[in-house]
Amino acid sequence: MPGPYDGLPQSQWRSITEKLVSKHPLTPELADAVLAAWEDIFASRIGSKQYRIGRDIQLVPQLMGSLLHELIPLVVSDRHPNKWRRQQTKNEKDLVCVFDPTLSLEIKTSSHPSQVFGNRSYGQKATAEDPTAKGKSGYYLAVNFEKFDSSGRKPKITLVRFGWFDRTDWISQHAQTGQQARLPPSTYELKLVRLYPLDTESSASE
Repeated sequence: MPGPYDGLPQSQWRSITEKLVSKHPLTPELADAVLAAWEDIFASRIGSKQYRIGRDIQLVPQLMGSLLHELIPLVVSDRHPNKWRRQQTKNEKDLVCVFDPTLSLEIKTSSHPSQVFGNRSYGQKATAEDPTAKGKSGYYLAVNFEKFDSSGRKPKITLVRFGWFDRTDWISQHAQTGQQARLPPSTYELKLVRLYPLDTESSASE
């Protein structure tokens, strides 16, 4: 099935992205859902001693990203029961739209200042051996956050962007040990709309 950018010059991509984002029903609240999920991480208690993330525990970025990845769909589904839900099977997106699966979206989080990454499979076609693998084209929510540092300051969400990536946007690492797929500069510039913060110029990455 052709994607929204297929056969069109890059000069038109930005306007296509803006239309895709403007018609998505969650666009007005996605940034708030991300920020709410981030605050939930720091409000939670762990274990019989009620350890707190940020005060007693400083998790590595991979774990903070995983928590965001799990909590954002829960925040949205709690706000819209029976309309949105978290992924239940491996061929579904991370956040599933019950009434229109084409609106379902993938969530990518990273402590990089502006880039997000997929695993190596994102740059590869679905194979006959795994025909049920989730599609890599569609809506994406890209979230960047700060790491913990020695200052003891609470890290923040730094960027929330929303848009559409095609499978062909992802570039796999060629090395056998490479586990990441990356995106080219044009994808950040032309296929994402910045939702947070809104008071400064966008800092789409290389």
